[in-house]
Amino acid sequence: MVVAVRRAMGDFPDVGENLVRRSDMRHREADFPLVASRRSFLRSVSLAATSAMFCEAQFVPAAAGALASANPVSPAEPGVDEKRMRGLAAWTALTLETPSPVPFGAEIVSSKNGERLMRALNAVGPEHDPSAHAEVRTIRLACKSIGSYSLRGYTLYTTCEPCAMCMACALWARLDRVVYGATIADAARFVHQISIPATEVAKRSDMTCIVDGPVERDTCFALFNNPKMQKAFERWKSEKP
Repeated sequence: MVVAVRRAMGDFPDVGENLVRRSDMRHREADFPLVASRRSFLRSVSLAATSAMFCEAQFVPAAAGALASANPVSPAEPGVDEKRMRGLAAWTALTLETPSPVPFGAEIVSSKNGERLMRALNAVGPEHDPSAHAEVRTIRLACKSIGSYSLRGYTLYTTCEPCAMCMACALWARLDRVVYGATIADAARFVHQISIPATEVAKRSDMTCIVDGPVERDTCFALFNNPKMQKAFERWKSEKP
């Protein structure tokens, strides 16, 4: 646990201004904010430590993920997408116990055997970057991890249907599939959205990417409908653009 806490503090640098420590190293999971108050700080470190341990147990280097698995998992098998989406939603829900909750989480896994390559959260506010959507951040970190602009052979899971920007990024990255939970219409009830279905963006491209969803829509929508997330939405609306 001590190692996990140290890793949480060193490898989970939040991109906001109230950092306890800033590091150039990026963990293969999204950042959780560390805050000023003692109680919130300890709670955030605990959550980050838990995520760090999950990562140590589940992360597989790209080279290993590319190898044929003794028990390959096909994305088409019944229940695989649902199980993966429930896990992603549960991981994203950890942010509800931090000062900066978000309903948007994404992860990239091997299409062949289901091994996770990367996962990350939306960080538009903390990074002061309008393009820092969960899908885009996950794609960026995944490409950097394997040293390639192509993610052919991988599938992207996301708690919400990708906006036009994120879907375009998925296409440029040559992802095999995109699987989403809540819909753009669901998200539009609470935050600004570009109302172009991900399937429409894919149809207008000469690059191929299968779009499946909604999967576990109610589970993912619950992230948006959570009372703590509702308070955060109100705060976002009151902030100056």
